[in-house]
Amino acid sequence: MKDFSGISNKSKGIICIIFAAFGFSLMTFFVRLSGDVPTMEKAFFRNAVAIVASLILLIRSKEKIGIRKGCAGDIFFRCLFGTSGLIANFYAIDKLNIADANMLNKLSPFFAILISIPILKEKPKKTDILAVVIAFLGAMLIVRPSGSNVQLAPALLGLYGGFGAGTAYVFVRRLGKKGERTSMIVLCFSTFSTLVTIPFIAMNYVPLKPQQLLCLVLAGLSATVGQFGITSAYKFAPAKEISVFDYTQVIFAAILGMLFLGELPTLLSLAGYVIIIGVAVLRWRYNTKAG
Repeated sequence: MKDFSGISNKSKGIICIIFAAFGFSLMTFFVRLSGDVPTMEKAFFRNAVAIVASLILLIRSKEKIGIRKGCAGDIFFRCLFGTSGLIANFYAIDKLNIADANMLNKLSPFFAILISIPILKEKPKKTDILAVVIAFLGAMLIVRPSGSNVQLAPALLGLYGGFGAGTAYVFVRRLGKKGERTSMIVLCFSTFSTLVTIPFIAMNYVPLKPQQLLCLVLAGLSATVGQFGITSAYKFAPAKEISVFDYTQVIFAAILGMLFLGELPTLLSLAGYVIIIGVAVLRWRYNTKAG
């Protein structure tokens, strides 16, 4: 179905998820620049900024601040899985090789498609599964998890991080079907996540240097961009149709690394970029023709 601007919901979902991928890649970049900061402090700043942004948008829209009828349960599960997945992912990044942690987190599209089956009754086609699998293989070429220094507990938490994110996106999709506003979903998630981290910060607070504070604020702003993008994306379209485009985050991160951190991609990484871009373009063309 097309809106007045002539852009289908499927296309809007793809645009939003690519926009979100850019925001989250910036978040990763600034978190890395912040240096040695406790996981819970990173998680706090990642969500505290989003609270302010979502409140401003809700106030400017002059809409009532509150959860719509019939959405409370889905909001809770979105917050629960999203927050626990976020903390697990941040912990994995702190304890594992960054490539290993990112690879585990990139399993979220798989989980989103699988969880969509019982929650949303959306059965993916074989082409949907194939596209995500190919993109996943491309991501493996880029991050190349070594497995040599992976510890069991952090690795399992990293795996749960991917599951938590994928499951949270499914509940975002269901909230979209019920008409809940993006700003309200982001506000609830960010508030929930921030409140969860406060007791841990109180027990183990580490003072931040001005540069670290700036990096974490920028990480929070970038995460807010990503959060609004991903929330809007899964409201517009099912996970099986757009989740493959989430892998563009790897490409954006690689570009930031080359421009600002002096990180040059290997031949295997370049092969991964080609695979991801290729499957994204092919999937876009398939969706356009099918729609």
